[in-house]
Amino acid sequence: MNQASGDTNSALNMRKVALTALAGTSIEWYDFFLYGAAAALIFPSAFFGEVNETTALILSLLTFAAGFIARPIGGIIFGHFGDKIGRKKTLISALMLMGISSTLIGLLPTYAMIGVTAPILLTLLRFAQGLAIGGQWGGAMLLVTESAPSNQRGYYGAFAQAGAPIGVILANLALIVTSALVSEEFFNTWGWRIPFLASAILIIISMYIQLNLEDTAAFKELASKQQGTEKQPIQRSPIIEAVKKYPKRISLAAGAFLSVQVTFYILIAFMLAYGVTSANMDRDDMLSAVLIASAIMVPLQFVFSAYSDKHGRKGIFMAGAILSGLWAFAIFPLVDTGNYWLIVMAISVGLIFLAMMYGPQAAFFTELFSTEVRYSGATLGYQFGAILGGAFAPTIAVKLWTDFGIIWVSVYIAFAALLTLLSVMALTETYKSDLSKTD
Repeated sequence: MNQASGDTNSALNMRKVALTALAGTSIEWYDFFLYGAAAALIFPSAFFGEVNETTALILSLLTFAAGFIARPIGGIIFGHFGDKIGRKKTLISALMLMGISSTLIGLLPTYAMIGVTAPILLTLLRFAQGLAIGGQWGGAMLLVTESAPSNQRGYYGAFAQAGAPIGVILANLALIVTSALVSEEFFNTWGWRIPFLASAILIIISMYIQLNLEDTAAFKELASKQQGTEKQPIQRSPIIEAVKKYPKRISLAAGAFLSVQVTFYILIAFMLAYGVTSANMDRDDMLSAVLIASAIMVPLQFVFSAYSDKHGRKGIFMAGAILSGLWAFAIFPLVDTGNYWLIVMAISVGLIFLAMMYGPQAAFFTELFSTEVRYSGATLGYQFGAILGGAFAPTIAVKLWTDFGIIWVSVYIAFAALLTLLSVMALTETYKSDLSKTD
């Protein structure tokens, strides 16, 4: 009876950890993706109003890229402290930074109000968002995967990963609802601010994590061991130790994440502008198409992650890369039809193939690195993959589309998928590994 009671309490605590990580990452990604949608649809006119339409869009998407440039910097900073002072404290700091910076974006004056200072401030706040997201992923991911049973690490890791598509859903839903409730004129001037101001809820989630969750057993064990030993280099600089110990794994992890980032941001950001311009679709129709596709992606991440617990991380990851590369050539012909449901299909199938990679990724990256540098190593791989893949993906897509034709955007997606496939092939299988014995 006591054993059964202990197992029940352990399962309940695991679910609390998983759901809390899901809530935090969902709102954090909501903020990050809200900016992406606004950068494609609102910010060009609000913050870059004195240039032509195409230039304004490119400049706006470049501020979107600033968040990605900041992500590895955030990964380095938060990774250092995540391995040194713990997963929980570092995650809370990242969530607070995101909540504050996103709320301030909602209060920013536009170009018409203060001139060139407006896009400068916008870029700085986007940079702060990038720092936050650079630190958040590692904290949320490790809080879940290091606490999970070894045979369910992939499944529970999907709770941290599911925050991304849920964030897309929340961001697009917020814009759709706000747009529906106010006039077009009010939405373009003041209405778009409301979803950003709602980001203040992250501060509440941060307080909940501080008061109700403990750090992971893996980190506690590490801290206990280090307290009983003499000075160790790892205590001074986990990030440097991670780079020294795992340079190849960090590089390959970044390559593994490349396709996910390129395809994801083309589908959820560039696609909004492309659909409205090329297929003459309504803004809200494109937002709802991305919303539906993201909703389909969420449960499938758990399916693919659970599969990886039984059959391995590499196989499902490589299958996702291959299918993403092939599907790239179907996406834009479907969008060009102007048929709403074919557009939904184009985006949905693309995100399903991404779910095959993104779902198991948390467990995969966790298992690649030893405990003392796990936050730093996994975060570096993730964030360098993000900057190489996602930072300029929408901007590159716009240039390829306008200068050479939309087929070259498909080639771009397929090339990224090939690089991801080769990177995953070079990594070792990890799903049966013992986290305490990772070499």
